[in-house]
Amino acid sequence: MSHQFTGTGVAIITPFFTNGSIDFNSLTNLVDFQINNGINYLVVMGTTGEAATLNKDEKKAVIDHIIKINNKRVPLVIGMGGNNTYEVVEGIKNFHAYKEISGILSVAPYYNKPSQEGLYQHYKMISEASPVPVILYNVPGRTSINISAETTLRLANDFKNIVAIKEASGNMEQIMAIINNKPNDFAVISGDDALTFPMICLGAEGVISVIANAFPKEFSNMVNAALDNKIEDAKTLHFKLFEIIQNLFTEGNPAGIKAILNINNLIENNFRLPMTPVSDKHYAKLEKLVSQVK
Repeated sequence: MSHQFTGTGVAIITPFFTNGSIDFNSLTNLVDFQINNGINYLVVMGTTGEAATLNKDEKKAVIDHIIKINNKRVPLVIGMGGNNTYEVVEGIKNFHAYKEISGILSVAPYYNKPSQEGLYQHYKMISEASPVPVILYNVPGRTSINISAETTLRLANDFKNIVAIKEASGNMEQIMAIINNKPNDFAVISGDDALTFPMICLGAEGVISVIANAFPKEFSNMVNAALDNKIEDAKTLHFKLFEIIQNLFTEGNPAGIKAILNINNLIENNFRLPMTPVSDKHYAKLEKLVSQVK
C-alpha cells in the first residue's frame, strides 16, 4: 500500500546560535539538504527538534519558516502532543496552518502514567479534534508508558484519521503483533533507526529518523531498498550506518546528531538547557565514525 507516510521521514533538529536564538539560515540549508537527498517527508517539532524548550512564538516561527522553505515539496508532519489532554486538544484546534501540513504526530502522555483506557480516551479526543491524519507516537523510554498492541489496534480500528503509529518501544514482539493484526490502511513506522531495516522486513512502511538529518541519501537508499524487497542491498546499507547509529544516542538526543551535523559543517553545535553538547571524547568518536561512512 502506498501511504503518504511511506519511506523516510526526518525528525528535523532546530539549529541554535551560541546565544540560544534560532539559526534560521542553517534551518533553511538543512531542509534543502534533506529534500535534495531524497527524503519523503519532514517531521517538525518533535523531541529531536528540542520542542520542549521552545516557546509558543518560537515554535510558530520554526513551523512557518519550514513551511515557506519546503514550498510543498514534501509532506510536513507537526509534533502536537503533551500530557494535558485538554491543552493538546486546544493546541490542535488553534493551529494556524492546516492547509500546509499532512498530519500531526502525537506522543503518548508522559509523566502521568495513564492506564491503557486513559491512553485510548486521550487519543480519541485528539482524533476528534484533528482535521488532518494523526500518527500515534509510542516511546516508553521517554514517556514511562507503553501504548500496548491492543490499544494501538483499538485506536486504528475505531478512528479513520488515526493512520499510523511511530513505534519506538524496541519491543519487536509488540511491533509484530500490531503489523499482523492492523487494518490495511494503517501504517507502522519505525521510531528506531537501528531497527528500521528489520521492521520493514516484517511489514513496517518506513521510519521517522534521526540519523537521516545527517545522512538523508544513505538512509533513504536503505529504506527504499528494504521497501522494494532488495534485502541484500538494504542489509549492506543498514550495516554501513549501524555503528554510527549505535553511538548516536549515547549522550542523549539530539546531542549526537547535532555533533554529526557540526562535524559535517551544517550547523553550530549549540543547545538549550537541559540539553548539552556531547563530551569531547564522544565527539572524537563520532568524527571517526563519520569519516568511515564517507
